[in-house]
Amino acid sequence: MKNVLIPVDGSGNALRAVRYMVDHVREHGPCSIHLLNVQQPIVSGTVKTFFEPEAIQEYYEDESKMALSEAEAVLDKAGILYQSALRVGNTADWIKTYATEQRCDHIVMGSRGLGAAGSLLLGSVTLKVLHAIHIPVVLVN
Repeated sequence: MKNVLIPVDGSGNALRAVRYMVDHVREHGPCSIHLLNVQQPIVSGTVKTFFEPEAIQEYYEDESKMALSEAEAVLDKAGILYQSALRVGNTADWIKTYATEQRCDHIVMGSRGLGAAGSLLLGSVTLKVLHAIHIPVVLVN
């Protein structure tokens, strides 16, 4: 693994994926790590009527910072460099797009996240990523 994407939603499973990569780096040496948080878009016309686009963007950024904070703290404590990114939209689509844009050779992700209620065994985002992407995906329980 040389260029790894870790989708982070603030869940314990996402944090386990980050810890997995910390162990991997300690054992196998450095690699490029990308943390990606995807926020679900606000689609309510009522919200958009009463809030400026800048306020909505600030909301996305605040939520993303909260979701990424523990993962970043784990990597910071381990002395591992990383990049963090925020996207807004469909989570599985953005994971695929970001991995392609950054030329990631692996994705390491928790098998279930905060939005995983739709599937009994694996999270729905995880299943979509597994079907959409053509690079190795490491699932961490």
